[in-house]
Amino acid sequence: MTDDSTAQAPGSKIDTTRTHSARIWNYWMGGKDNYPVDRLAGDAVAESFPEIRDLARTSREFLVRAVTHLTRDAGIRQYLDIGTGMPTANNTHEVAQSIAPETRVVYVDNDPLVLTHARALLVGTPEGVTDYVDADLRDPDAILAKAADTLDFDKPIGLMLMGILGHVPDEDVQPIVRRLLDALPSGSYLVSYDGTDTSEAYNQAIEEGNKHGDVPYLLRSPEAIAERFEGLELLEPGVVPCPLWRPPIEGARRGLDQYGGVARKP
Repeated sequence: MTDDSTAQAPGSKIDTTRTHSARIWNYWMGGKDNYPVDRLAGDAVAESFPEIRDLARTSREFLVRAVTHLTRDAGIRQYLDIGTGMPTANNTHEVAQSIAPETRVVYVDNDPLVLTHARALLVGTPEGVTDYVDADLRDPDAILAKAADTLDFDKPIGLMLMGILGHVPDEDVQPIVRRLLDALPSGSYLVSYDGTDTSEAYNQAIEEGNKHGDVPYLLRSPEAIAERFEGLELLEPGVVPCPLWRPPIEGARRGLDQYGGVARKP
C-alpha cells in the first residue's frame, strides 16, 4: 500500500481521505492494507490504549474457536460473515473449509479496498464456495437477497457479526440483528462480539479515535451486547470476554474489553 493521501486512489473507488474500520483493524494487526488517514486514527487509539492490538489478536482467536466448534461439532456448512474486514490469517472460510471442504461462505463488506483484496486472497477449496457481497450492514434486506445466490436459506447458517455492530446506533442494532436472524432457519447460529465500556482507558482511546474517523465506534456494556442474543440458546459460557470463550485462555489478562458469544436459533 502506498502513502498516497489523495482523495481517491488512481483507478479505483477507494477514498483515501476517509478512514475505514477494516483498514484501521488491519493496521493494528500489523497489516499493510491501509492509508495514512487510517494509521492516524489507529495511532490515536493505540497511543492511549496499546492493548488495542491484543484486542485485535484475541478477537481473531475467538473467531477461530467459534467457527471450529460450529463446523466440527454443530455441523454448520454455511456462513454469512458480515463486516469481513481485510484478509488476514485464519479467515472464516479457511477455518471452516479446513474441517469441511464443502463449506459455503459469503463475505459482506462495503469498502472497495476490502472487496478487492477479498476477491484476490480469500480463495476457498474446490469443493466449497467462497463469495463476496458488496453491501451495507444497514441494509440487511439487500445482504440477504444477494447472499441467497450462494447460500441455501432452508439449511442452517452461521451468522458472523464480528466487531461490526459497534458502528451501528443503539436504536438500530436489534432491528438489524432480528431481520437477519428471522431469515435464517432453525439450527442456525449467531456468532458476535464487540468492544465494551469496561475499561476507562479503552473508553478514552475510542473517544479520541472517533475524532479522526468518519464512522464512530460505540462501546457498549456487556449487558447491551448480550441483548443481541435474546431469544436464542446461548452456548456456555455465555457472553464473556473473547479470550475466555471456550476453551478459555489460561491466565488471560489482556484483551478482555471485548465480549462475545455464540448462540443457536431454536
